[in-house]
Amino acid sequence: MFERVTSRFPRTSASRTRAAVLAAGLGTSVVLGAGVAVAVDNTAASGAAGAVQAQAAAQSKVAEAQAKAVEAQAAKAQKAAEAKKAAAAKAAQAKKAAKAAAKKKAVSWIDPVESYKLSASFAQNGGMWASKHSGQDYAVPTGTPVVAAHGGTVVKAGGNGAGDGPAYGNAVVIKHGNKTYSQYAHLSSVNVKVGQVVKTGQKIALSGNTGNSSGPHLHFEIRSTPNYGSAVDPVKFLRGKGVTV
Repeated sequence: MFERVTSRFPRTSASRTRAAVLAAGLGTSVVLGAGVAVAVDNTAASGAAGAVQAQAAAQSKVAEAQAKAVEAQAAKAQKAAEAKKAAAAKAAQAKKAAKAAAKKKAVSWIDPVESYKLSASFAQNGGMWASKHSGQDYAVPTGTPVVAAHGGTVVKAGGNGAGDGPAYGNAVVIKHGNKTYSQYAHLSSVNVKVGQVVKTGQKIALSGNTGNSSGPHLHFEIRSTPNYGSAVDPVKFLRGKGVTV
């Protein structure tokens, strides 16, 4: 009989082959799973980074808007402050101008009447006067307001030329200082009294036709004393003070 010989190599090889296949498959699964996990982790990280960037961009826009709002508010406040300052400066300038005008009016000379026509002039000859005309006549209707040509103190007031004679009718004489006096005559009424202090432009009487007068007018004189006989040319005097006569 022949001896039976049994070989174990083929079975072992098949088993090893199957084990290797299984191991390879398991390895592949493990590698695949790891790859999927890594991909998921990368996607999550990318999404988180995008969210952070979006949030940062949104916050940046909000901050920018707030900065612009603050800047606009500051500009508005500055503009309001500048407008207030300009208004204050304008008010101060107006106040200063008004004060200067009042001061100028207080020291300036003006015409004794308004809306007049010059008639008999200073030193004019005529039968109405004993000698030459001693003042300037302003032709105005009876009742025209007569004002102080300059501030001063009333030293004469009343009828009979206030002491200078009946030819003047009702009259007023004002002392202005520095040897300067003004006289207003032929008045229909007198509204001041001796010793009264008057301001430039203050109403002192109403024009009329009293005394030696041929028609309603104001007789105006500038004198170096309160009395008749010391008169100078009133038109020349007023023009020297800047008055347009």
